[in-house]
Amino acid sequence: MKQVLCFGDSNTFGLIPGVDGRYGWGVRWTSIVDEWIETKGYRVIEEGLCGRTTVFDDPLRDGRRGAELLPVLLETHKPVELVILMLGTNDCKTVYDASAEVIGKGIERLLGQIKGINPKSRILLLSPIALGDGVWEEGFDTEFNELSVERSKKLPKVYEKIARENNIDFLAASDYAEPSETDREHLNEEGHRRLAEGIIKKLETML
Repeated sequence: MKQVLCFGDSNTFGLIPGVDGRYGWGVRWTSIVDEWIETKGYRVIEEGLCGRTTVFDDPLRDGRRGAELLPVLLETHKPVELVILMLGTNDCKTVYDASAEVIGKGIERLLGQIKGINPKSRILLLSPIALGDGVWEEGFDTEFNELSVERSKKLPKVYEKIARENNIDFLAASDYAEPSETDREHLNEEGHRRLAEGIIKKLETML
């Protein structure tokens, strides 16, 4: 079986909005993609972690810097035929004060790691869903603010340019799904299904 590494944050992990839990198999977009792609001779490796960033160290939680762990995973699962990369939401937190362009620089570093370790890997770069308006309000996620939402909405354009310059495939998750009303940040079951459908449609043209 050829291997597909899905590297992302809580929306790759499958965090249930408003609950300290994880959606089950068959609900997470990664699992839906796996059930489709296994018929093509591939299997999905789920590597989603809540709070993961591209290159920033979380001052409150260890092991969240994507650039630190991605090289390890690429070697652990070598050879990797395809990498699906979706990060950037947590980079929008106020503690990092990063513009969409700086977040894009973090993505470029991860792409460099993939190409350096697995130069033959295909790459599908996903810009994440946008943060919902009011996500910063009390009772939701106060690690974000209004500027965070604005920056999250700029990521598709930034990522698309990066994908074009690096000659890799691109998909905007925000074209298919939006954050749940429950927490204004994470995918609900319908969001996972719709995103999986968009990714599968893209993969049909890639594989």
